[in-house]
Amino acid sequence: MKKLKFIKLLLLLFVFIQFPGTSCDNKLTTAATVKPLVVFVTGDHEYSGEETLPFIADELEKKYGFRTKVLKAFPDHNSEENIPGLEVLKEADVVVFYLRWRRLPAGQIKYIEDYLKTGKPVIGFRTTTHAFKYPQGDPLEKWNAFGEMAFNSPPGWGGKAGHTHYGHESSTEVTIIPGAAKDPILTGVANDFHTKSWLYQVLPAYPSKGSKSLLMGHSVNPNTANAFDNPVAWTGINSFGGKFFMTTMGHPEDFDVEPFQHLVINAIHWAAGKPVPKKWLGKMTINVSYRTN
Repeated sequence: MKKLKFIKLLLLLFVFIQFPGTSCDNKLTTAATVKPLVVFVTGDHEYSGEETLPFIADELEKKYGFRTKVLKAFPDHNSEENIPGLEVLKEADVVVFYLRWRRLPAGQIKYIEDYLKTGKPVIGFRTTTHAFKYPQGDPLEKWNAFGEMAFNSPPGWGGKAGHTHYGHESSTEVTIIPGAAKDPILTGVANDFHTKSWLYQVLPAYPSKGSKSLLMGHSVNPNTANAFDNPVAWTGINSFGGKFFMTTMGHPEDFDVEPFQHLVINAIHWAAGKPVPKKWLGKMTINVSYRTN
């Protein structure tokens, strides 16, 4: 009997040596080879986020080793109450939001809430500071403060911050904040560049204490003599423990500006826990129009 057990043990050892791909090895190999999934959640009336962000998604897939999924308001960008496919957030490694004044049903909001509660990273563009607009007394009214909760450091949920800008005829000169110059997200980003986005006045609501400002915006041709400089990009850890990157840039013409492209690609790598690219793989041509209606 002992001899038989010994022979079986030798046979198992032989199989292991000849075929070392054990289930444990397979799991490790799979984990090492699966590409991070970046999900883009879009729905805004004004800035064509559902058209610009697919260019970023395509670049991430073709050149930088990511998987991507772009979700869009349905049936069109003006649909405020439906973004199909949000269940994919259960699989996402990074979620990028470009939203404005949505009123999603509770079932769809739940997917966003569940993702946030995982503490995974989030990225936001421009109007995502006012992503939701539920009427007073609505059970989901607290989501009107989504921007402050997801893209500021704690305490988290609070009163909805107001927002304003310096007029559609203005634009913005952007400069790197000296103390942030060595931040990996700014790798390859020009020290100063010009964007079409009219400057958002976000202070003092954003960025909150504990966040890190990366870029400062100066309004060109503002509609008021009282215009002052405001941060246009910042990072931090939100109340769910997830790291975030937020930028108030995001006019469609911004996406055709090479320093802004650097910034976005770097920020997604940073959020996914991947080193920012050591080599820039070329400027994208993104020709998307601003909506005038």
